[in-house]
Amino acid sequence: MNFILNKIRATSLWWKILLVVLINILASAIHLRFDLTKEKRFTISAAAEKIISQLEEPIRVEVFLKGEFPSGFKKLANSAEDFLKNIKEINNSNISYEFISPLDIFPGSEQLKYQDTLIASGAVPINLTVQVKEGQQQQFIFPVAIIHYKGKEELVNLYPNGNRIISQSEINNAEAQLEYQFLKALLQLTNPSKPLVAYSIGNGEPTGPETFSIQEVLKDNYQLFTLDISKQAFIPDTLSVLMIVKPSVPFSENDKLKIDQFIMRGGKTLFFIDALIAEQDSLQIQSQTVAYDRNLNLDDLLFQYGARINKDLLLDLQCDFLEFVVGGSPSNPQTEFLQWNYFPVFQSLQTHIINRGLGLVKGQFVNSVDTINTKDIKKTILLNSSTDSRTIATPALISLNENRITPKDEKFNRSNIPVAVLLEGRFRSLYQYRVGKTVKDSLVAMGVPFKENATDESKLIVVGDGDLVLNEVSQQLGPLPMGWNKFTYSEYMKKTNAGKYFIPMANTKFLQNCLEYLTQNPAIIEAGNKEITLRLLDSKRIREQKTFWQLLNIVFPILVVLIAGIGFQQAKKRKYRG
Repeated sequence: MNFILNKIRATSLWWKILLVVLINILASAIHLRFDLTKEKRFTISAAAEKIISQLEEPIRVEVFLKGEFPSGFKKLANSAEDFLKNIKEINNSNISYEFISPLDIFPGSEQLKYQDTLIASGAVPINLTVQVKEGQQQQFIFPVAIIHYKGKEELVNLYPNGNRIISQSEINNAEAQLEYQFLKALLQLTNPSKPLVAYSIGNGEPTGPETFSIQEVLKDNYQLFTLDISKQAFIPDTLSVLMIVKPSVPFSENDKLKIDQFIMRGGKTLFFIDALIAEQDSLQIQSQTVAYDRNLNLDDLLFQYGARINKDLLLDLQCDFLEFVVGGSPSNPQTEFLQWNYFPVFQSLQTHIINRGLGLVKGQFVNSVDTINTKDIKKTILLNSSTDSRTIATPALISLNENRITPKDEKFNRSNIPVAVLLEGRFRSLYQYRVGKTVKDSLVAMGVPFKENATDESKLIVVGDGDLVLNEVSQQLGPLPMGWNKFTYSEYMKKTNAGKYFIPMANTKFLQNCLEYLTQNPAIIEAGNKEITLRLLDSKRIREQKTFWQLLNIVFPILVVLIAGIGFQQAKKRKYRG
């Protein structure tokens, strides 16, 4: 009898071993994951998964987040590795990756380090002050990756903010944008064709050195050319984006009809409009100037789509600096940098992929923008004033003497005044019942029949400031980066002015984000809209329930193990008692 029982036990043991081996084989062949997070932070979007699965050539990813970093960047490195593991599972044969220290020696060189090649590739390091045993030391961090594909490479910015002061929310935002940043770079490698962007010149738009920064922003990823709307029979559908920047000549009804029909056919348009004549150059000639309406004849067109650029000027206590004469003599003036409320520095609510993690954007003599209750049109505020702002109506007197006295804070009692808005949807034509048969027939003859309503969804971005994407020109330095005024930029370069440091503006990044959103495919947009919520612990409950949770996390697991062990011993005794 004992022999039979032993035989059964031995057979049962072999079946158990076989079952364990079988489970391991299945586990290695079939990998299942369950993302239980509310925002699906570990799930690749369906559109991105499709693009990655269709890759037919190998891609290699080098991530430069290896080494001793602050905890925030270690967390970002772990999230980047998790993401790369996810996409490798989608297309294992064509995706490989490795983590590299920027201080490692570049292959084939004796002294050249990776960080030197990264700087040459356009990577901007973050200079952090890190606490070490010996005290503090400066450490350069390169939160970037490089994707190699078919002999080409593309830089991926894993931490778009670039601020020296790193917050948990910024790291959180960077983690949420990992899929977007990688996918954007991957599509640029796999789809080398560049979108066409037309810069309108038909209505007095600037074309001189003040547009240098626009050309620099667009030259790598877009095909930029000028388009005189007044001389074109229609705006071609081959354009990805039409840019209208600071026009100074009124638009004719014929020009507006061309823009309207371009939008009705699904065309994307960027409006950077100065509704008032107010220029900084005027203040250099005399101490005051009057801002008044340009009469561009665009109000009804934009109103039809859901936006209105107001004939006002926005003033903000959160603003840029301007050089003022505060004393001295005419031959030897004493100057000082003072805040100039007409140069507001915008923050954003970070509610959209365009403005998320954007930073500060500088305006110059800005008009506020209202949204109109337009059916089926989605409206998103992209830029807004601070909590200490106000507007003044036109005609408005602008005087340099305003900064000789401290602005009265009680006047700056408005907050979050919109200055840039995104409009999305199927727009209705302004000329729905206003175009005669002759015009319609001529449009049909040109192959662009008149549309009363948009057949496809389109997107518009309306900004109440034309100077926001233009650059100033310094006599010593030439064209300056977008968003800087020549006074503060000179001080920034010198790093003087009593130890004051000016924050670089994100005007360039804002324009880049607008163009990317208007031109990229839905996969990029879906990935960019991912958010990871930073959930904080309730400090009050922590204080009140501290002892309970300590017991639960320390004592309870030990009790479970002890009870399980005692129960197992008792069960074993009962089984073999006879």
